[in-house]
Amino acid sequence: MRLLCVIPVRGGSKGIPRKNLKPIAGKPLVAWTIEQALEAKHALEGVHEVDVLVSTDDAELADIAKEYGAEVPFMRPEHLAEDVTATEPVIEHAIDFYTQKGKRPDAVMLLQATSPVRLPGTLERAIIQFAESESDSMVGVIPIGPFIWAATNPPTAQYEVMARPRRQELTRETFRYRENGSMYITTTEIYEQLHNRLGGKIELFVLDEIEGVDIDAPIDFSLAEHQLQQIHADNNN
Repeated sequence: MRLLCVIPVRGGSKGIPRKNLKPIAGKPLVAWTIEQALEAKHALEGVHEVDVLVSTDDAELADIAKEYGAEVPFMRPEHLAEDVTATEPVIEHAIDFYTQKGKRPDAVMLLQATSPVRLPGTLERAIIQFAESESDSMVGVIPIGPFIWAATNPPTAQYEVMARPRRQELTRETFRYRENGSMYITTTEIYEQLHNRLGGKIELFVLDEIEGVDIDAPIDFSLAEHQLQQIHADNNN
């Protein structure tokens, strides 16, 4: 399988200015996702062919991406780097570019740099699971308990309140799963036909709870930094 890994990063950010460049645990934020993707590329060499691309409109981000080993064969057009730009057109632009170069991918792995906490081996496991599942798309999710309520009138529980399960009795089927935006894998045909990252037969890829952080606010940097430092320390012991 030929897989195109796309890491989309813009220079502009309203919530946290220049956040993709912001240092975290000793590296620019985007560097963590690049290195994780490259580790998966090297681990799967000879089985799956993986290209790691950073799609950006920012020259400084492009230089950092190249420094950490990603491909940056183009600068993203301005109309694909606006605040209101969806992610799917950015992916389709990358697919078209690689197709014109004779390297049309079978599937695309979309990685969000704002979810930098991934355990060693996570991405290669995801690629293997996707290939073996023969699914059309896959989404990374975080498991949560089934004790979910909807704010209807009156409020309604998403579980049987008269038969409340104990946590140790929960199974894969009784858990609920939160999409955290960290990782998606999608066949090129789904992007071409539906213009969406999810469609067809959808597979869940269950991430560890520690991998669920998504950086939207300054406090998220502190949490992610602590987790990255802990993972790095554990990996070196």
